[in-house]
Amino acid sequence: MTARCSSQLSLRSSRARLGSPKSRFRNQEPGVRSQEPEVRGPKTEDRSLETSSFLTIPDSRRSPSGRSELPSSNEAKARIAVLGGGITGLAVAYTLARAREGGAPFEELLIEADGRLGGSILTECIEGFVVEAGPDSFLAEKPEAAALCRELGLADSLIGSNDRERRTYILHRGRLVPLPDGMMLLVPTRLWPIVRTPLLPLTSKLALAAEWFMSPAAGNFERAGGRRTVDESVASFVRRHFGDAMLEKVADPLLAAVFGGDTARLSVRSVLPRFQEMEQRYGSLTRAVLEMRKQRRRQRARSPRAVLDSSPPLFMTLKEGLGHLVVRLSERLANSRLHLDERVVGLEPVSARGRNSATQATPQYKIHCEGGRSYEAGAVILALPAHACSRLLSSMDAGLSTTLAEIPYSSGLTVALGYDAAVARQLPPGFGFLAPRTEARRLVACTFMHQKFLQRAPEGHALLRCFLGGTRDSEVLGLGDAEIVSLVRQELAQILEFSAEPEFVRVYRWPSSMPQYVLGHEARVAAIENQLAKHPGLFIAGNAYSGIGISDCIRTARTAAARAQNLCASR
Repeated sequence: MTARCSSQLSLRSSRARLGSPKSRFRNQEPGVRSQEPEVRGPKTEDRSLETSSFLTIPDSRRSPSGRSELPSSNEAKARIAVLGGGITGLAVAYTLARAREGGAPFEELLIEADGRLGGSILTECIEGFVVEAGPDSFLAEKPEAAALCRELGLADSLIGSNDRERRTYILHRGRLVPLPDGMMLLVPTRLWPIVRTPLLPLTSKLALAAEWFMSPAAGNFERAGGRRTVDESVASFVRRHFGDAMLEKVADPLLAAVFGGDTARLSVRSVLPRFQEMEQRYGSLTRAVLEMRKQRRRQRARSPRAVLDSSPPLFMTLKEGLGHLVVRLSERLANSRLHLDERVVGLEPVSARGRNSATQATPQYKIHCEGGRSYEAGAVILALPAHACSRLLSSMDAGLSTTLAEIPYSSGLTVALGYDAAVARQLPPGFGFLAPRTEARRLVACTFMHQKFLQRAPEGHALLRCFLGGTRDSEVLGLGDAEIVSLVRQELAQILEFSAEPEFVRVYRWPSSMPQYVLGHEARVAAIENQLAKHPGLFIAGNAYSGIGISDCIRTARTAAARAQNLCASR
């Protein structure tokens, strides 16, 4: 059965959204916002427009001015301000709200520059299709996102990926070739599929065999407590273990799709930390993966039958789309102070001299917004992109601002296309394909969403999500929607061998949205943490530091909320 966006949720017409300047990401302005895409359809007649809707928070949550009412600064008790209403900011505010409801002596204030919450999480419902503009799922092995969903009463909405159909294709010389069976990300664990695959030349297959005999890394890398002291690029790391072909055909396109990045610049320590740890312990990644599987089998043999029978999926999401998580979080913040359409333009520390600390909590920061409105807070959590944090802190701490600005970002866009049953029957089984840069395509990847999750399209229909941009093709964002749709349809026709008209098309633009964990990232994050220590009550959370996924955002949100809460409790 196809999941529908429930009519009980607050839905906003996409006709209003598509035509409104508010729907566009105004990254050229000096203020800050959590990530908001430009949401567009092709400049052609689109009959799906009338039935398209976004999951948003209820309009009844706002005052007539479009903002929640807030007591003036001299009336407020201890306050923790959260800047940014993406998934990180929402998770921070929710964690703080639960603590306040349990008796913690503070109030939480969330400020978001856009008119909606959720940031990069945006679900659109179109004639029975559930379309994700941003992330479509989260990794099941990271527990934070699923745990939050269950905490919010969404356990029955959780669904896993259709792993029986889990197959990824690589575009190779113009045709789709399955990634060899037994691959763990980029590590082969089965010999015969590697021997048979046309993706790799004989020299690469011999290099894969030789990788088994690698010893723990030494050479030019000094060690400190068993840890490398020199960072290494992902490209160098993969090339040392598996050769150029594995880098070009597997690692590079995979990380281009996930990070929107360049493996020659990405840090293996920050992007693939588990693989670096495997190398330090075993030398060979292949031996490490096989040994870890053997250990898991032994653990399962000692586990109860229920655990033995369970096989967790690779990915998880919600039937109604990830936007449902945003809706539920906003519902749980009914008694919190939420300010939407409020652009923060400055942040400064303030002195408490002359205040009666016996009757009033001491504010430490003043938050300046457009229009002259300001708020004071004892703690501020920046749940914003690193470049937005950098701009806010430029006058307050130039060194911290500079370090934050050193985290580069890439831009990307997704194009969603819905098709009828004729196209669905033509597609190969599997989750989709990756296009290496050697294939000279504008497409980076394409996901067959109706096969990855069974709840994403009407019965028998197909939903494709195409990814473009990243560091490899930043110029694509300069094209108009009609050009983008045309080139995507042309490349899909060449690769998948069909030319059918889509039932609908959507283009979602994400400027400066993907943080790049480039060489030196770990040291950069450590420097940010050291510089933040000079500013008691100032905290940072989000996907720019220690993980890019939804669960990573929630983990950093919980940590920042706990630190802010502990600070307020100690005053």
